[in-house]
Order: sequence, then structure tokens, then C-alpha cells
Amino acid sequence: MTIFEDLKWRGLIKDITSPDLEEKLNKGGMTFYIGTDPTADSMHLGHLSSFLISKRLKDAGHNPILLIGGATGRIGDPRPTSEREMKSIEEIEHNIEGLTKQAKKLFGFEVVNNYDWSKDINFIDFLRDYGKYFNVNYMLDKDIIRRRLETGITFTEFSYMIMQAMDFLHLFETKNCTLQVAGSDQWGNITAGVDLIKKKIGGEAYAFTMPLVTDKYGNKFGKSEGNALWLDKEKTSSYEIYQYLINSDDEKVIDYLKVFTFLSRAEIETLEKSNKNTPERREAHKALAREVIVFLHGEEEYERAKRMSESLFSEDISKLPASDIIECLKDIPAFEIHKDTHLIDLLVESNICTSKREAREMVSSGAISINNKKEANLEKVITKEDSIENKIVIIKKGKKKYYLGFYK
Repeated sequence: MTIFEDLKWRGLIKDITSPDLEEKLNKGGMTFYIGTDPTADSMHLGHLSSFLISKRLKDAGHNPILLIGGATGRIGDPRPTSEREMKSIEEIEHNIEGLTKQAKKLFGFEVVNNYDWSKDINFIDFLRDYGKYFNVNYMLDKDIIRRRLETGITFTEFSYMIMQAMDFLHLFETKNCTLQVAGSDQWGNITAGVDLIKKKIGGEAYAFTMPLVTDKYGNKFGKSEGNALWLDKEKTSSYEIYQYLINSDDEKVIDYLKVFTFLSRAEIETLEKSNKNTPERREAHKALAREVIVFLHGEEEYERAKRMSESLFSEDISKLPASDIIECLKDIPAFEIHKDTHLIDLLVESNICTSKREAREMVSSGAISINNKKEANLEKVITKEDSIENKIVIIKKGKKKYYLGFYK
């Protein structure tokens, strides 16, 4: 299977600027770039598909460049609904440093910053050397601009397309970069760069886009309860990524395996059969979690995340280090325990139950668990002997409500 066929099979190519690109991709030897603006100091799981495409192309003999938008990040890519909030220069610089370190560590790509070649261009040169190549009607016809016309778009946002095109031209001239790869929402911007290279210097450049990866509801992949899942494990733990991936939609998990892993077609098709015939085994989901976490953080982190997941909701939870449990349950309600306390009183004092009557009913019916073991004794007193490492006690109410008590 050629690299182009592999990318198509994986669903990683949406639009291409020229049919000649297929042969060029299969031949190898192209220098290409993929860009990201420094909106945060880490990439998130949604970025990963783009950068894995870059690694696939690198493995096929192409030369990748990661562009971090120190200049474009100062003005912001137009959003579908409203203008982006301007970030401070200090925050942008901090984010650039974080992204650069992460990209080099994870992927080993050459990293460039478009601020380096944009900062000295004055306004008159911008208009003379670049602006004259952009017909306003041409720009208005681009979807990224057209979708904002009804609500209004500032000149700053309007200029973003020109700045991104300038990046492509600069890399074309200085690094023989003839290909840009981006998400499908960037089609208007990247084709503007292809056109600028042709109009200004008569060069031939290429581009292709990849579909945006979403869940079955059309939401962007890599979002958990409205929060991004970061590739930096200090911001998002391997356990959190494991939980997100292991709970992927059954109807989307095979697509995710194609996009986010380097498993072969034969391996993925075997997992697809398992997902269809024995979905309860969740072999495809487990493979997805394993491949992504091992790639990002290594085998040891994957095994730790798996062990935490398997133990957290079983009676083996006391075998987990307290630090791991706190990491897993950091978002659940917490309370403090200062002394030995009658269970009924503790349930009320920690707002797990609204009254002693409710507390007694919950305990009597077996709806209260201490460290995942049902507790039906109405006279039970919670002491440090019930805690894990003399630090924490986990109380479960019903089937899904967890609370974390900290000994002080």
C-alpha cells in the first residue's frame, strides 16, 4: 500500500489542491509544514491526528516542519462565530516555549516561529509586497471569511489569511517547502498560500487537508466535559486519557484506530471484527488506549493507567497508592475528616446525605460503600484504620456518586 493509499484508507485526506500530489507523496522527498498557533502551552488530543500524519509522511521519506504562529497567534485565526480574545505577549511567549519543547520531544520535528520573519515587515511593505496579490472578492469567497460576514469581521481577522499565505511563501523560498498540511477548516487559508506562491514568484506548491476528527455527535475529539485533554501529562494524566479512549463510541472507535495509531490495516480489521462480534470485550477500545498512551508517555505510564482503571472501582482499590487515587478522583466532591466519626454523622456532616434519616436508610439498604466495600452496619465508626495510607477514605453513595475524605 502506498502512503497516499494508506492515508486515504485511514480517512486522513479530505481535499487536495492537485491530482499530481498523489504521485509526489508516494515518491517521497517533499518538505512540508503543519502549523499551530500558541493558544496554550501544550497541544491537546485533538491536535494529535495532524501531527501523526506528519510522522507518517516523515516515515515515508518526507521532511516535516512544525510552524508555531508567534505572529499569527498575536491576531488570532477567525472563529466561526466571534473574534478570538487577544492574549498577552507574555502568555504567547510562554506558550511558544512549551509547544516547542513538546513538539521536539514527541516528534523530533524542526520547529520554526513565523514571528521571526514577520516582525520586521512594515505596513507599507505588507501592502505593496503581499496585499496587492489578494483580490477582496477572492477573499470574501473563502468559507472561513464568508461565514463571518453576517456577524461581522475585523480587518485584523481578515488579514490572517494573508499572513498564513506569507508563511507558506517564506518557507517555500527559504526551505524549499512545497507542501502544507492542515485541518479541513483551514482550506481557504492554505489555498491562499498556494496561489500567492504562484502569483508572486511563479512557483508550484501543494496542499491537502484532513477531516476534523469528531465524536458521533459532531463534537471535536479530545474534549472531556468541555475541557481539552492535553498531551502534557502534568496537565492531563495518562489515566484521564485512558478513561476517555476506553469509553470511545463503539461506532467511532475503528475510525479512531485508523487516525490515532500506527497499527496495520490487517490489525485494525481484526479489531473491527471483534468490535462487531464481541463488543463487550472492548478489544478495539483497549488497543486504542494502549497505542495512544504508549506513544505519548511510554509503556510504564500505560500500564499504570490500566492498573489504576482496573482497581479504582473494585475491592482492590486499597492496593493503589493514595496519590494515584487522588489523581484519579481529583474532580469529585471532597471533605475533611478530623477525628474518629460515626458513619451516620460523617455522611451528614460531609453533605453526602441530607439528614440522619436518609443516612440510615442508605446504609441499611446497602447503598453506602467504604473503599468500594458495602457497609451496612448502622453503628460503624470511621477511623484511620479504614483509610488508605492513613490519608483518604472513599465513600460511594448508590452506584455512581463518589466522595473523597481526607484525614487531617
